[in-house]
Amino acid sequence: MRRRICLTLPTNRACAGTIAEIGAEAAHAARTFDAEVHLLILDSADEPAYEEHAKAVAALPGTADVLVHHLDEDAQRAFLRDVIARSELVGADRLLDLILPDAVSYGACTNRAFLIAAALGCTSVHRRDSDSHYQLLDGKPVFPVDHELATLGRRAVDAAGAVTESALDPAHADKPVALVGGSFVGELSVDIGEIRDLDPAVYHEIVGLWAPTGATEEERRELAAESFAGAGTDPFTRDRAVLDLPDIWRIDMCNVALDHEVYERVPLPPATATIGSDYFLLHLVRDATLPGVVHNRHIVNYYTPERRTGPGFTAYQLRYAKFLLSMLYLYPVYSEMEAAAGALLDEHHHVRADLIADSARRSAATDRAENHRRLAALDHCYRQLGGKYAEFADHLAPLRARLLDEAQADIEDFALLIDAWGPLVRASKATPADRLPR
Repeated sequence: MRRRICLTLPTNRACAGTIAEIGAEAAHAARTFDAEVHLLILDSADEPAYEEHAKAVAALPGTADVLVHHLDEDAQRAFLRDVIARSELVGADRLLDLILPDAVSYGACTNRAFLIAAALGCTSVHRRDSDSHYQLLDGKPVFPVDHELATLGRRAVDAAGAVTESALDPAHADKPVALVGGSFVGELSVDIGEIRDLDPAVYHEIVGLWAPTGATEEERRELAAESFAGAGTDPFTRDRAVLDLPDIWRIDMCNVALDHEVYERVPLPPATATIGSDYFLLHLVRDATLPGVVHNRHIVNYYTPERRTGPGFTAYQLRYAKFLLSMLYLYPVYSEMEAAAGALLDEHHHVRADLIADSARRSAATDRAENHRRLAALDHCYRQLGGKYAEFADHLAPLRARLLDEAQADIEDFALLIDAWGPLVRASKATPADRLPR
């Protein structure tokens, strides 16, 4: 049977240029790997940007093996309502809100891609982001999909010939490659570089706040030095791809592909206004001892200007604060997954979703003292920086109690969504052809 994949671009901002670039990657994938490529654009942008995107889609060269689905939120909502109704799960409105919230959610937008990919019969999802470009070599774009389709879903022993290096323990050779990813070059993945320029010491303290409870000062410094920097700035010159239990610190969600056997069993946390909420499955793949490939076809990251002034600045800094608070509940889950290791898989190398849901529920009872400390330290740091950062501290102060409650609710929602995910995926796969997203 011919391979069918989903190359997805979630966006809430104008990115017509990126659509043209990802369209070229889709055509390249179809041509090179004889694959049917579903290019899925999940569009939450405002109407003027949506119209720009529609024109960019219309301008893509017609390719028989590339099917483009450009969906605004109304179209996404209609599909999801249909799927939820078919799943016969209780609490339909609540589930819809978790999958398509009325707020930015990095995890939820990718979860929608997972469900739509299941409906389309795709065996993998390949995610790109709107604020990124491809590198060039000799004037031609360097597409990550080459590494992704050469190895993803294959038994590790069979994929070994398609990489430049294998460091995988032979004990994992019969397991499928569940994850293929690279990183980025250019600006930091989190828009806090200005803080580093203003005061490196404050930057290290702010980044160090996402370390686990009890981390030493040295561990916090190391975390600050490594975090959000991607692959630096060196341009691509030749391929390197390593097969192993994946080094997820070298993978970014703008440059990743996941096998359906992973994302059809466990979704991403649906937390709103929280950066990093879309990285959970990377941890799961590594901790469950599933093989992955890490390559160096890094994507070029850049910033859109709205993040640095006015409401955009406030919203982005709030997402960073919520990210810090989310770690109180995610770290215990990560620790339990790491301890369980291969026990997270059944005899078919499939992830046991019930174990993840149970761990998330237990984590919700974690004492909040560390999050109180994080908020106090963040307030102190922002006030040290002064200017718009001090103004943000004033904005953040009255929100503390609400944010603490939201962080706990987010992990509880994650457990709820994991429980519902299996029926939702099955309902997506049972979607009649005339109801598929177009």
